[in-house]
Amino acid sequence: MKDYYEVLGVTKSASAAEIKSAYRKLALKWHPDRNKTPDAEEKFKQINQAYQVLSDPKKKELYDQVGHSAYAQGGYGGGGGGYSAQQGPFHYYTNMGGQGVEFDFGGMDPFDIFEQFFGSRSPFGASGRRTRHNLYEMQLSFDEAVHGTEKTTVINGKQKSIKVPAGVHDGSRIRFNDFDVVVRVRPHPDFKREGQDIYFEKEISIAQAVLGDVIDVKTIDEPVKVRIRPGTQTGTAIRLRGRGVPYPNSSQSGDQYVVFKVKIPEHLSGKAKELFEELKNEL
Repeated sequence: MKDYYEVLGVTKSASAAEIKSAYRKLALKWHPDRNKTPDAEEKFKQINQAYQVLSDPKKKELYDQVGHSAYAQGGYGGGGGGYSAQQGPFHYYTNMGGQGVEFDFGGMDPFDIFEQFFGSRSPFGASGRRTRHNLYEMQLSFDEAVHGTEKTTVINGKQKSIKVPAGVHDGSRIRFNDFDVVVRVRPHPDFKREGQDIYFEKEISIAQAVLGDVIDVKTIDEPVKVRIRPGTQTGTAIRLRGRGVPYPNSSQSGDQYVVFKVKIPEHLSGKAKELFEELKNEL
């Protein structure tokens, strides 16, 4: 078993906020419903094990003193397999990979956490608290999915107010007490989304590509100034850190990538042709 600090990529002096932030990023990256690599499930299990220990001051103190021996099979969280649940605060137990792991969600319903945070099914399977739901579909614009919204609709003759967190993606499922809502997101004409990252193609002129320039670039929020380096080629991309889509129920966001495309003019004036002829001889 790897060192829990190494699993989360933090040091022993990391604050509780830093540990939580590291866990959220890694959990999103390695959640088996999002990451289809063969080792995703094992990595996701390790990340959860590490967080459940390091996020609890008492467990963290014991881990710092004793190490993994305090949490080995037969110790804390060990014992028989299977699944059990206790309400208020929610305290779930499952057997993942042969070793018992206890998850303390501090009074929050883990089924809601995982379905809304990860936009997918709970890792605890379908044998949990709720098994049968009425399933509805909700259409959202790209902007509504990115920034979050609140919709009012009538379900089973009753008016329902449905809050959609910022950052959901097409296919996200939001679970409520007696129904589930599957989100369908309409594409954007300019932005292409991959996970929480945004890709935006920006046309620039030959002059801008050769000489460089400072231009305005559209983002999902307000436009930003971007510098074009002299000698920029078609396909060159720059990253705008934190300008992507927010992770649901998180302060973190993805990035925006601006991909430059040099526009070649189809028609040139006589003067422009002369200038290009001169340029051809210079290059």
